[in-house]
Amino acid sequence: METLATTIDNTNRFVGKVVAWFVLLMVLVQFGVVVARYVFGVGNLWAQESILYMHGFLFLLAAAYTLSDDGHVRVDIFYRGASLRTRAVVNLLGSIVLLLPVSIVIVVSSWPYVANSWRIFEKSMESSGIPAVFVLKTAIPVFGIMLAAQAVVIILRSLIALTGRAAEPSRHHHGEAGGAAV
Repeated sequence: METLATTIDNTNRFVGKVVAWFVLLMVLVQFGVVVARYVFGVGNLWAQESILYMHGFLFLLAAAYTLSDDGHVRVDIFYRGASLRTRAVVNLLGSIVLLLPVSIVIVVSSWPYVANSWRIFEKSMESSGIPAVFVLKTAIPVFGIMLAAQAVVIILRSLIALTGRAAEPSRHHHGEAGGAAV
């Protein structure tokens, strides 16, 4: 179980760390767009759309990485002070009842939308825009698949914690403080 969990976790973390570079790239491209527009009077729709693409990929493809780092915001008034067993039960139930079903709904409901986009190789509505809207839309079911996989990790690690074989279900190898408290 732990090998599967570690493999999924490492994959999501790798993807998250790669797309995290889009933050810097978005800033640089946006700076270039502004300089080109206001200093040289030149516009570039492709560059402007690339910022939207990068933002979409960043948001969608880094979500599972953020979840793997326990970085999502939660109201943890009770969770923070709860025992390891209670936190494992909350994580287990939350993943089974909420996270996994929602992830599956995202994949299933987005599939026809994305498949149609691929069927016609959907392009930007602008003639000089990026001709790969279908690639951007593909990130939606990938997002759902990655979150579902991370839900499996949480479920497995919660089960391991409930059997007494782990010290911490969600912060197994990070040694970090965990998610933001509200």
